Amino acid sequence: MNAHPATARALVEQINRAAAPLGGVGVMEVCGTHTVSLFRSGVRSLLTDRIELISGPGCPVCVTSQGYLDAACELAARDDVTICTYGDMVRVPGSHGSLSEMRAKGADVMVVYSARDALAHARNNPDRQVVFLAVGFETTTPATAATVIDADRCGAENFTVLPAHKLVVPAMAALLAAGDVPIDGFLCPGHVSVIIGAGAYQRLVDDYRRPCVVAGFEPTQMLDGILHIVRQVAAGDARVENVYGVAVTDEGNAAARRLIDRVFVPADTVWRAMGTIPASGLDLREEYKRFDARERFDVQEGPDVCPPGCLCGDVIQGKAHPPECTLFGVACTPVKPVGPCMVSSEGACAAWYKYGRTGER
Repeated sequence: MNAHPATARALVEQINRAAAPLGGVGVMEVCGTHTVSLFRSGVRSLLTDRIELISGPGCPVCVTSQGYLDAACELAARDDVTICTYGDMVRVPGSHGSLSEMRAKGADVMVVYSARDALAHARNNPDRQVVFLAVGFETTTPATAATVIDADRCGAENFTVLPAHKLVVPAMAALLAAGDVPIDGFLCPGHVSVIIGAGAYQRLVDDYRRPCVVAGFEPTQMLDGILHIVRQVAAGDARVENVYGVAVTDEGNAAARRLIDRVFVPADTVWRAMGTIPASGLDLREEYKRFDARERFDVQEGPDVCPPGCLCGDVIQGKAHPPECTLFGVACTPVKPVGPCMVSSEGACAAWYKYGRTGER
């Protein structure tokens, strides 16, 4: 732990004291960056065993369905198509191999850092059909929306996106509605909350009476968020609190949300192993449908099938910790991953493999 050690130590002591009278407190960190930061900083190892930290569906690569990846691979197999994607998506195994394996066999798969990079590639290569894999939560969605608007303005008719953007709050609500995991409170994602605002979690408090606390990613910020959750649980309370006020407001980024609303409309979508969650995804509005790769190439997403023995679906729902998977660290490693949770830098399995294989819960 490398930030404000005295303050961090005091926060740990306060958390452990507040949790002492409780039977246990299940805190779900929704964001994959929180999962990694909690491990890397050593925060997990300092907390009483009455605090159960539960990884949630906060890794965009991990929650992307197998059917979507297979559709991307189907497009990559076309001679006239270039797939542009963020790096983590390249190595996720599909039903018939990964995009990386397809690239090794001659498919045109390009890693980019933004949707704008994909559009620039399309404009520089008018003889190619360039498909951007639009994966991510509300954090990256505004950039995709702005790029689609730019493609429309400049007439880049050889550019499309394969939409897979997802909305965090509906997934959190789906987990609570299922009731399979004892979630007493949420450590809400900092990056997403910059866009949607802390107020977006009020529906979870109103409907399910669970504390929702927005926190940053420094050790003291995460500890402060956990402390607020534990205190609410101890008091039998449920409120939205924001301990990341330096970056997050109650309303969020109104300009970014307007940009999203201009280009996208909420839609039912499939989450890996979680099935179809109503209004939890985003489809292009009718006026931008010509930039939808599914429409242009008539590609269909197949079934969401997890690899045999892989528990990624349970991990992203908080039903299992990665070491409970028999493949973890044996048949499934970062060098040769079986499921997406071991591929992504925000994946729970990758975090456990790198930081948590010394008996840490």
